[in-house]
Amino acid sequence: MDLVLLTETIIKKIVSESEAVSVKEFESEEENTIQIEVVVSESDLGKVIGKNGRTINSIRTIVQASASLNDNKKVRINVESY
Repeated sequence: MDLVLLTETIIKKIVSESEAVSVKEFESEEENTIQIEVVVSESDLGKVIGKNGRTINSIRTIVQASASLNDNKKVRINVESY
């Protein structure tokens, strides 16, 4: 499964401004690691991160589980705002 597409689909279901969501994969310096960068509007940042980071940690868990099934790679997800 495409981990970027999975991440983008989940994020777009959470935010109010789904057209402002940008999800891209970048090379990581760590071996067997996928770096995913998520950019959302500033007003949606709190929704994506959640209280004490619970929402983004849940998203990381889902994406990491998917990665484990296919590639057995570690996933890092960073969230930023416009």
